[in-house]
Amino acid sequence: MANRPVHFIWLLDCSYSMQGEKIARLNYAIRESVPEMRSVAHDNPAAQLLLRTVTFSTTAKWHHQTPVPVDDFTWQDVEVDGMTNLGEALSLVSRELQSPPMPQRALKPVLALVSDGVPTDDWKAGLKAVDATPWGRKAVRVAIAIGHDADRSVLQEFLANPELQPLDANSPKQLAAAIRWASTAAVKAASQPVAGSADPLAKQPFAPPVLDDDDEDDVW
Repeated sequence: MANRPVHFIWLLDCSYSMQGEKIARLNYAIRESVPEMRSVAHDNPAAQLLLRTVTFSTTAKWHHQTPVPVDDFTWQDVEVDGMTNLGEALSLVSRELQSPPMPQRALKPVLALVSDGVPTDDWKAGLKAVDATPWGRKAVRVAIAIGHDADRSVLQEFLANPELQPLDANSPKQLAAAIRWASTAAVKAASQPVAGSADPLAKQPFAPPVLDDDDEDDVW
């Protein structure tokens, strides 16, 4: 049987508040997570993992627009610029969650949102656009809150699942752990074709990163 595609889309906050160590650590964490995503994909041969990235700041744009098989994917660092237009990013992604371009035989897509602040545009309209699509409603969603200024209520609403919580990344070590968890647990959940069930991510062992005592000096 031919394998079925799993579309994994990063939505990355690249506003000015992410400048410095935050954006450097985010780039490093995602780059280091790619081999682990390949390992998960190889463990699920019935699924074909395809990656791409949207960045949002003063505008939202595709950083990797064409879906790339995980074995061929090379991370290209993102840079900071401007505001936090999350709504525009969600609207951009919503256009890819229609059929077409999403193939009918695809498995659940993964939407992984990472942000450290408060949206500066109409994010509710963007989220409504995602929720209005068939694949948006089916998507496995993960949200990572970088630092204490991240709007957790927005991230919680994005998740659309009361059994899930945004992952807290209040230090470089937590961010690395959160990216690793999002990359692997979400792909495992999306790769399981469970008909008629709730979001399978809620059934995954949930172990969000915990800040170690020796990380206190590194808190953002």
